[in-house]
Formats: sequence, C-alpha cells, structure tokens
Amino acid sequence: MPPPRELAFVLMTLPLRTGTYVPDDLREDWFAPGTGMDPPSKVALAEAGSYGRQFECEFKHYPERKEGVFWKWVPAI
Repeated sequence: MPPPRELAFVLMTLPLRTGTYVPDDLREDWFAPGTGMDPPSKVALAEAGSYGRQFECEFKHYPERKEGVFWKWVPAI
C-alpha cells in the first residue's frame, strides 16, 4: 500500500527543524511491501528517502529504535 495522503500533507507542512517518525513495519508496508523489516530492506530505505525529497525532507533510519524519521532541513543561507 502506498503512503497515506495524510503523510504527504504532514511532510508538505512540516516546520523547519522538526520531524515525523515512521515505525519500521509501516515503512516497509508503504515503501517496499514484503521485503522484510529485520534487517530493513535497502529498497524500502531508498524509497523512503526518495519520497521525502519530494517534500524537501530528509529521511534517516534508526535501527536501534526500529523507526525512521522524515525532517525538514534548514536551507543554506
């Protein structure tokens, strides 16, 4: 299943220097269904990163917490 449209809205309206967290099971379901989450699929991680960039967000996975985070970066001045 693709990411819910509400996630797109959250990432579009996310204030700078804040983030939203996605647990591994949802990340797998949304970005690479059936690829496994332990260890996390490289495909799912890459797809999550690509999805985040559509909304000017970065994505980082935290394996110890079994979740990933999308966040808005601060543009260079």
